[in-house]
Amino acid sequence: MKLKPIVVFPALIAFVLLLSVAIIMIGDNANSNNGRLGGDFTLTSDKGPVSLSDFDDKLKLVFFGYTHCPDICPLSLANVKVAMKQLSEEVVNQTQTIFVSVDPKRDNVEHLARYVGFFDKRFIGVTGTKEEIDKVVKQYGAFYRMVETPDSAMGYTVDHSARIYLIGRDNQIKEYLYHDSKPEEIAAAIQKAL
Repeated sequence: MKLKPIVVFPALIAFVLLLSVAIIMIGDNANSNNGRLGGDFTLTSDKGPVSLSDFDDKLKLVFFGYTHCPDICPLSLANVKVAMKQLSEEVVNQTQTIFVSVDPKRDNVEHLARYVGFFDKRFIGVTGTKEEIDKVVKQYGAFYRMVETPDSAMGYTVDHSARIYLIGRDNQIKEYLYHDSKPEEIAAAIQKAL
């Protein structure tokens, strides 16, 4: 019996190479923070620098987005606002919502403060340079990318991850919520994490 030679297709080789690169990148990302996502960061609000560790005595809800987002960001912030209304004042005072803008070109700190203040005056909006934002995005395993829209007056939109990170007093991620998590789910997660 004669054996046929194995033929390796170029597409298979490319797939294996891409998979190897992805595994290496995920490993590098995990190793950058002792194998865990999350941790402290510092970005800028309209009141100056804001660090996650400024709120060590609180739970934090951190969300990445941008103020010109047509759906995901306003839905997420509205759901967090409604969730806060379901909690006691004591619990609300132990929770800080931080909205991280990944669109520093349009979202200056004053505009960002007005945007998050529309939902709740206690929410904080932060941003930074592209390099600062990219570092925090990578640290949290999030993503974003600019998408050119030449037929639109805005010129571009931003595709971005839609997680809400529930972060404990130790600045470690306790739970992942999503843009369409119901207010009841958000409120229950906060209660559970206290």
